[in-house]
Amino acid sequence: MNYLVIGGSTGIGLALVKKLLADGHEVIAVSRHKGELPLEAKFVALDILEDISALKDHLPENLHGLAYCPGTINLKPFPRLTADDFRRDYEVNVIGAVKVIQQVLPQLKAAKQASILLFSTVAAKAGMGFHASIAAAKSAIEGLTVSLAAEFAASKIRVNALAPSLTDTPLAASLLATPERREASEKRHPLGRVGTAKELAEAAHFLLSDKSSWVTGQVIGIDGGMSTLKSF
Repeated sequence: MNYLVIGGSTGIGLALVKKLLADGHEVIAVSRHKGELPLEAKFVALDILEDISALKDHLPENLHGLAYCPGTINLKPFPRLTADDFRRDYEVNVIGAVKVIQQVLPQLKAAKQASILLFSTVAAKAGMGFHASIAAAKSAIEGLTVSLAAEFAASKIRVNALAPSLTDTPLAASLLATPERREASEKRHPLGRVGTAKELAEAAHFLLSDKSSWVTGQVIGIDGGMSTLKSF
């Protein structure tokens, strides 16, 4: 099968690319930089904030799955957030996803049965200070997920999202940069630790695969219990 992973050269996207390749699938990874991407993956250098029309030249006739992995972590007190902060978070997380989905929709439909996976955040539903900009953008992703799931169901295209809490990836490096910061982050989670890229990739792989063929329109929390549990 053919899969497209946007943001596939780092973090969760890279872990997902490796898992898909290990299963023998063809994988196209789109990112600004190749990073540590395996040679088996087809790399396409694109910035999703720019014109992505060239993407169509690298797509197979049939595309069985799309994972849109880019994200932002822009944590500031609300008075310090600018309109540009909100715009950039929305551009990366939402507009980028919209542009890619519109670009590859014909190939997803041609596969007769396909899956789209987006990424939200635990902060979209669990109120967290200093998360206003990213929570607003990711809440839009959740709305986009259920809307597209309804619209694409007739084409047998499933649309789901994962909503992780803090995950140990390069994007979150500054939040885990010292033993003290890591310990504080771990203590906030009922399971006592932050997530890993591999754990998120496992869940992503499930939602892209035929094993989840009756799952659509869902936003699934992979968050160490952060969204629903309270430790005493």
